[in-house]
Order: sequence, then structure tokens, then C-alpha cells
Amino acid sequence: MPTLLETTLTQIQPLDPQLTAQAQQHLDRLTKPPGSLGRLEELAQRYVAITGMVPPRLERKAVIVFAADHGVAAEGVSAYPQEVTAQMVQNFLHGGAAINALARHADAEVRVVDIGVAAAIPALPGLLIRKVRPGTANMARGPAMSREEAQQCLEVGITMATQCASDGMSLVATGDMGIANTTPSSALVALFTGMPVAQVTGYGTGIDDATRQHKVAVIERALQVNTPRPDDPLGALAAIGGLEIGGIAGLILGCASHRIPVLVDGLIATAGALVAAALQPLVKDYMIAAHASVEVGQQMAWRFLGQTPLLDLHLRLGEGTGAVLAMHLVEAALRIYNDMATFDEAGVSEKQ
Repeated sequence: MPTLLETTLTQIQPLDPQLTAQAQQHLDRLTKPPGSLGRLEELAQRYVAITGMVPPRLERKAVIVFAADHGVAAEGVSAYPQEVTAQMVQNFLHGGAAINALARHADAEVRVVDIGVAAAIPALPGLLIRKVRPGTANMARGPAMSREEAQQCLEVGITMATQCASDGMSLVATGDMGIANTTPSSALVALFTGMPVAQVTGYGTGIDDATRQHKVAVIERALQVNTPRPDDPLGALAAIGGLEIGGIAGLILGCASHRIPVLVDGLIATAGALVAAALQPLVKDYMIAAHASVEVGQQMAWRFLGQTPLLDLHLRLGEGTGAVLAMHLVEAALRIYNDMATFDEAGVSEKQ
């Protein structure tokens, strides 16, 4: 009997070129020079092609924040102690974080998933406890988790996407929280893109130059110890990944199987996107690059995936902040598609 992951991978289908052409034809009939609204037109076209909705509707929105801890934090690669992960999860649940403020502005729901926080978090309203294990092992000394646990993370994300579909969400954003999670993310970017570790590793939470050099050495050691392969994405996720990275990858795959556009956030989310695309290349058509992070590895990952981010606001927070900001652009694109008059409706002469 196929697993949930295997079933999901087979359910993801290529986008229908007829829907793309139909959307473009409508956009070209609106009272403007063809293509003059640039990437907003591209967004509207992609939304129609992904969802199959003609005319397109944007009903409910959600950002799914996966939280987990990382054993590699023991190597001193972060500016913050590990207990901050659990503390920030409680901040999310009390509505006091940046993602809460921006989600309120976007009228989007925040769903917080404990997929692997090391500490026990009180059962507060809004917390979804889907803990695969209490943090990963130290990837610099061995695999971060087992293959079975990596698959379980992916399937938690897929299940969250299915719940979003059941709840009528028509736009989903990825979010994350986890001290030291830029370290496994940078490792995955180096592995899948083939770039040197030093060229894809940034400053994370604000470490100094000496700590960044140490972080590079830790990642290189993890790659040597575990010898992950880019043609074995599940094994790579298990060896050098993170629990929340697996959850995000599963969310992206699940959203694609339900034809829900998914806005992908910063470095951690983009590492999840790399895993998802390695498992099923068709998923790239369903993901929207929300923003260009200050983290250089994220920018290289987007180039590798053939995506151009919508925003460049020098963000490096994570949580889903850039992805939720990009929701406003999607809404604007659909306003154009649905609310503008055509040349015929407005009685405006077309280009000769």
C-alpha cells in the first residue's frame, strides 16, 4: 500500500496550458497596454493556472508556522540559546510576534505547529502538537534524524495542507521557528545547488564573522560525516535537515496536490522548497517565491529553482513574514483580473 508521501507525489500534475492561455487572453483585454502591469499580471495568470478558478477568487488565507529545535545548536552556530524556540512559540500563540502583526494586516490565519520543539510547550489555544521528536540530533556528528522520521515530517506537512484545503484556504504561506535552523538550511542549499558551503552560508540571527566561519566549518563537517546525496532527497533531509524544514517541504507538496498556491518565505522555507522539488519537480510551478532574503543561500536557491522573488525588503527574520507580505501582491493581482474593465466594456479604443 503506498504511503501518504508516495500518493501525494503522484497527485501533483502539470499546470494546464489552456488555463494559462485563457488567463493571459483576459489580461490582454483589460484597459491597459499588454503586459504593462508586469509581475502583477504574471501573478494573476499563475493563480488561475494553479487553482483552476475562472474567475479567480481569494477566500481564506493562512500561514503555517512549523517550529522545531536543532541538535547542531550545541556547536555554537547561533547568537541565541535554544530555549528561545519554545519561548517564541508561546509568543506566536499570544499574538505578539512579527508574524502575528503582519498576518492581522493581511487578514490571514496563523497556525502554529510544534513538529519538534525540544521543550514541552503548554497546550495553549492555537497550538497544533505534531511532534516527530524533541529536536534533531547534532548533524555535525551523525544524521539529524532517521529516514522514517524525515518521512513523518513530510507527511505532517502534507496533512496540514489537506486541512487547509478542507478549511477553504485558497492561499497558504510557509513559516518557521527554530534556533540554529539556518545551519541545516544552508547545508541543504549547498547540497542541492552544488555551491560551496562558504558561498551559501550567511549570518543567521546576527552572528559575527568568526562565528560564521565556524558555522561554515560545522556544515562542511556535517556533509563529510553524513555524505548525503542530492538524488536522495529523503535521505538528505534525514542526514542534514530539520524537522520544520521537512514540514515545510510536505506543506508545499500537499498544497500542490490540492492546487493551492503556496508563498515560500525565507532561507528555511526555501531549503524546504529544494527538498520538495527534488522529490517532485512539478511542484516548482505551484510555489511562489515571496521575497529575497538577506541570507545569500536563499537567493542562490531561488536561482537554482528558476524563481524570481516578488519582494526585496532586506528581511531575514523568518516566521513567514515575507510570505505574508506577498499576500497583498496576490490580492492586488486578482483585483486587477476581476475588477478592471475590458476595452469593450469601457468603450476604449485598442492599440492600432
